[in-house]
Formats: sequence, structure tokens, C-alpha cells
Amino acid sequence: MVIKMLTLEKFEEASEVVKKVILETKLVYSDYFSAQTGNKVYFKPENMQFTGAYKLRGAYYKISTLTDEERAKGLITASAGNHAQGVAYAAKCYGAKAVIVMPTTTPLIKVNRTKGYGAEVVLYGDVYDEACAKAYELAKEHGYTFIHPFDDLDVATGQGTIAMEIIKELPTVDYILVPIGGGGLATGVSTLAKMLNPKVKVIGVEPAGANCMQTSLKEGKVVTLPSVNTIADGTAVKTPGSKIFPYIQKNLDGILTVEDEDLVVAFLDMVENHKMVVENSGLLTVAALKQLKEKNKKVVSILSGGNMDVITMSSVVQQGLIKRDRIFTVSVLLPDKPGELSRVADVIAKENGNVIKLEHNQFVSINRSAAVELRITLEAFGTKHKEQIIEALHKDGYQPRSVRTNI
Repeated sequence: MVIKMLTLEKFEEASEVVKKVILETKLVYSDYFSAQTGNKVYFKPENMQFTGAYKLRGAYYKISTLTDEERAKGLITASAGNHAQGVAYAAKCYGAKAVIVMPTTTPLIKVNRTKGYGAEVVLYGDVYDEACAKAYELAKEHGYTFIHPFDDLDVATGQGTIAMEIIKELPTVDYILVPIGGGGLATGVSTLAKMLNPKVKVIGVEPAGANCMQTSLKEGKVVTLPSVNTIADGTAVKTPGSKIFPYIQKNLDGILTVEDEDLVVAFLDMVENHKMVVENSGLLTVAALKQLKEKNKKVVSILSGGNMDVITMSSVVQQGLIKRDRIFTVSVLLPDKPGELSRVADVIAKENGNVIKLEHNQFVSINRSAAVELRITLEAFGTKHKEQIIEALHKDGYQPRSVRTNI
């Protein structure tokens, strides 16, 4: 009975409705990731949407289905940021009041952009689930109409319009990778994809530290995680949607999980190879590409959003460079006498290493003239170049050891 509620007719209707507010996001073929993974990789760049994420689709379609009376009451939702902007923008289009409850950990760019669309923002709780409870409380108190970010069939229908576009543009797609927070996007995409082409495999991707859907599927029922811990703030959800869960069970072909450190490297790869800023939740499908066992397949990776504040971006870039051995730190012991620092610098220069920071510790040994510690933070071209520099220091009589890089 539940399964019949998401129909092809509704998806087609939603596709026409959302055209009023969305930007066309044509597939982007990736030479780099295709070479890295052995598949033909395409990106669906929803990070390029006007609000910076796919969420506008579901929010706008949902609000289009409301009565004038429901809209006049005012709209409220809870969101880590992208749904917030979608509801705020859609509410503005319909001339309706919007109140958005966001976790206190929400990146500033998402808070400011939501306010910029005319919404009233309430910061509450550390994670989405706590913000959601507060939003329900305010809805009851003020009579607002609640727009759920994922556990709503109309919202999921709006999100599923992405699958319509993917299959129209690439009818022979083999895999669609979709990020999962609460499951609305995965519900819409997997349900419509199976209607249009049952052979398409739709794989959900979750952060390893917030795998509520994977856990729920294993248990055969909706499960609430005791806590979540991930840099992918847009998918940091403890409890997946109960209304959409049957669709996930029926239509999703599997779930992969991604560690935070893989998201860091994926961000660097996307910026360097595609000149695109994609937020951590949107990078889940990129980081999961290497986990696909099959090769020579056409794979579409949905980049769900690109709303990342500059401070977070800076931190992720630095960590990505460290993970790739493009920045590293070594410690060497040397006598405290004139010329030693110059000698070390000369060894590094000959190997084309670039020194970006030096730390000189004279108190590592009682006998300063015998040994002081020099910590050198360098830029390199990657792991091979790093090893080449370390080997050169060895050959020159030093005993370099790698230490934690702090920049």
C-alpha cells in the first residue's frame, strides 16, 4: 500500500514544477576519477544549484502541494543547512513566512544564506535530531506547517527528479551513487531510477560515523544511533526517516560507508582536478568510488551540495595536503654551531623541497653543543618526493624522523 504512494506520475509532475527554480546541472565526465577507479565516472553537480544544493527541489515541490491556508500559517523546518536554504528560498517564492531551526554546529555560510532568503533562524542543539525536536515544539506552539527535510514523500519526490535528469542524459548508466543523511534523496532517486530502468544499481553512501541507514537496514527497522561523529555535517543524522524506510528497503541496492579522512582527500581532488567546491556530505559519493568492485561501468556520483565556509575549507585543504604527503614535518638532531642550519637547508634545496616552517629546540639535550632538535615542515610533490628528501637527509648523516605536522 505504501509503495504505491510514490508514482511515476508524481515524479513527472515534480520534474515540471521544480524547473521553475532549479538550474540545469548537466553531467560532468571525470577523466581523473575514471582513471583512478577503472570506471567511467560522471558527476551530477547539484553543488552548482542556486542555493548550493539539491534540497531546493524537494522543498519547492512540497510547498507547491500545500494549500494557501497551510502556507499562510507559516512554514517551519529543521536542517543542518541545505534544506534550510531550500525551504527559505521556496517560502520566499510563495510569499510565506519561514522559520528554520539549525544545529549550533551549522557552518556560518549556511546560517547567513538562510537568513539572506528572509527566513528567521533559530540555533538549537548539537545535531540535526535535537534541532528537529525543537522545530516540532515551535510548530505546535505557533501553528506553523512543518516541512520535514527527508521523512516526507512529497519532499522525496522532489529530490527524485535528479534521477529523471540522470537517466534522460545517460540512459545506459550502470550505477548511481547517492549520499544518505536521513534518506530522502536516496528514496526519491532509487525509487524513480528503478521505475525508469530496473537494471540501474543505486548505492547509498553514508559517513562511517553516522551510518544510521546502514544500521537500520541490517536490523530491518528504523534504528536510532546513540551518537554521530563526522565532518559531513549535512548527513550527521541519528535516525533515518520511518515513512521513507520501506522505499529504501525495496529500491536501494546497498550502502557503502566512508571515513572522514577519505572525505578530506576527496575535497582536494575535486578542487585540483575539477575546480569545484563540494561540501563534505556531497563528497561521500566521490570518496566511495574506489569501493566499487565492478569495473568498466558507467557511474554517476551525485554531488549533493557545495555550501562550505571558508574556515572549514582551509582546514580541509591543509589536512588533505598532509594526507597526500604534500606537506610533512621531519625532526633532525644537529650540533648547535654555525652553518648547520644552512647545511640542512642545502640538502633539502637540492631535492627541490620547499621549507615552510622551522622550529629550533635547544633544550632537547643537556649537551646543546652535541644535539639540538630542528623540526622542518616542507612542501613536496607527494609520497615519492617526501621519501626522496628523507633519504637525502639520511645520506648526509642526519637521522630524520617523521613527526606530526601542525600548520
